[in-house]
Amino acid sequence: MNPLPHVYSVTAAAAAGGIVSLSAEGLPALRSAPPAEFGGAGDQWSPESLLAGAIASCFVLTFRFVARAANLQWVRLDCHVDATLDRRERALQFTKATVHATLLVPAATQTALCKQLLERAERECLIANSLRCERELQVKIVRSLVTPVECVAD
Repeated sequence: MNPLPHVYSVTAAAAAGGIVSLSAEGLPALRSAPPAEFGGAGDQWSPESLLAGAIASCFVLTFRFVARAANLQWVRLDCHVDATLDRRERALQFTKATVHATLLVPAATQTALCKQLLERAERECLIANSLRCERELQVKIVRSLVTPVECVAD
């Protein structure tokens, strides 16, 4: 890891209505618009869905790191995030983020270790740690005869 602090720069550009174009140096552009709940068409990534996606992505990447450090062999991790937006103290904000993690592991894997590493990934997820909402982790561990992936550095 590079020394801290890190700065991540993103540019948003939009006309008076329609799509917001998000760009960052060296990355593909993203399109964003209001979700259906705020009167949008619901057919683009919204700031709300991007936040939930950031939590899910960070959780998976953090799990990769902790699993590699623990030499855990695993096949697949599916992560679904429910991010709840509600009114608190007269302001809209995310009040809860629930991570639903399903980990597919080889049949001989110790499920207690898997659960411990998933919990560690949730605790260490920097995106979730940056939010001031309630957090919940729901874990499902599935044993499989499928060959595990190699834990290699990205």
